[in-house]
Amino acid sequence: MNIVAVCACPTGVAHTYMAKKALEQAAAKLGHHIKVEAQGALGIENEITQEEVNQADIVILAIEVGIAKRERFDGKPTVKIPVQTAVRSPETIIKKIEEKLK
Repeated sequence: MNIVAVCACPTGVAHTYMAKKALEQAAAKLGHHIKVEAQGALGIENEITQEEVNQADIVILAIEVGIAKRERFDGKPTVKIPVQTAVRSPETIIKKIEEKLK
């Protein structure tokens, strides 16, 4: 599965990056490709390109605030989850997505 994700918490510091790392590790463990963009205190980091969006099977939005450039994902299957869910249960989220996309 090819996944793109955006993480953004209200302060844009610790939890944004914790969620990013958790999703990256879970996807790798489960054999999926993922690119995770962080939108935090430093702005957009590891920005997802339109080509990457086009190639993605699913978009994960682990966000609790508005994000920049959200329109890139229009028309793509999207799952929106709280940042804490991405931090605490990233494998569970990805496994549920696998089931839905079968």
